[in-house]
Amino acid sequence: MRLFVSVDLPDDLADPVADLQDEFAAASGLDFTDPEQAHLTMKFLGETDEDRLPALERALSAAVDDADVDPFTVRYGGLGVFPSLDYISVVWLGVEAGGEELTRLHEAIEDRTTAMGFDPEDHEFTPHVTLARMNHAGGKELVQDLVREREPTIGEARVDEIRLTESTLTDEGPLYSTVESFPFE
Repeated sequence: MRLFVSVDLPDDLADPVADLQDEFAAASGLDFTDPEQAHLTMKFLGETDEDRLPALERALSAAVDDADVDPFTVRYGGLGVFPSLDYISVVWLGVEAGGEELTRLHEAIEDRTTAMGFDPEDHEFTPHVTLARMNHAGGKELVQDLVREREPTIGEARVDEIRLTESTLTDEGPLYSTVESFPFE
């Protein structure tokens, strides 16, 4: 199973995400994500044997307890790229509020999953929603201009759980399904 831990955006933010992606439509080289599947990746776990699921689910439940967060609101806004404006591989929507809670959750998830033997993150956690991946630099200047000039806010959403999500790769792109949800108490 190809797994990751996520905070999913609600259905009512799919259209604002799509509208924001439309602003980048003229930039060649971008492969857009499905706005109906928009999410924040809290931890990518990768290929995982199904027999590890019970222990992983216990670890994620414990991580929620460790983070000690109550349900909170995330305001999605701002634009950015990875790794840099000079070399763009990912275009993303950022977080204007709720980042502190997301970071606490990420750190607790990271601690619990690396203790299980999952690879540690090799970069600093930046809460974001991937809008597109750049396959070639044809539209780089347009992307750079939009990222520098636009400060969109697309909406807010209440976060009251994390999800263990399975990613199934298809010719039409990845399909995501929830394996288990871990609500905040």
